[in-house]
Amino acid sequence: MELDLEARRAPVPAPSDAFVILLDTGALIWLDRGHPRARPLTRAPGRPYVSPATILELQFLLEGGRIRLRGALADLVASPRWLVDDPPATPWFMRALDAGWTRDPFDRLLVAHARFRGWKLATGDGVLLERLSPAERLEL
Repeated sequence: MELDLEARRAPVPAPSDAFVILLDTGALIWLDRGHPRARPLTRAPGRPYVSPATILELQFLLEGGRIRLRGALADLVASPRWLVDDPPATPWFMRALDAGWTRDPFDRLLVAHARFRGWKLATGDGVLLERLSPAERLEL
């Protein structure tokens, strides 16, 4: 599948910028579907960001028949409602080493991505909510 991520790149806000949000996979799905759990995201300033790890996780879920999308994954990624971030792999993956409390590789990558950028991770995942400090998360 071809995803034109180059066209989706946007300037990366500094961690000091107020309240930048990275969506976890569930948050992206909820926001796309207008689920009530995504309401806090509709009130947040600016557009949230999506991780490349989320795009890969969505592809895994689609291939495994665990989710269905209304359209193509490429269309979901290209939505103007969010931006795709592109962090450098080495520092991002090195940060993932610190999340040894989860065996889920996508959770590790999403937590590491948010921590690397200094952004809040929007999630409804109970394990992530337990492990992330209030300053690191936006609970959905």
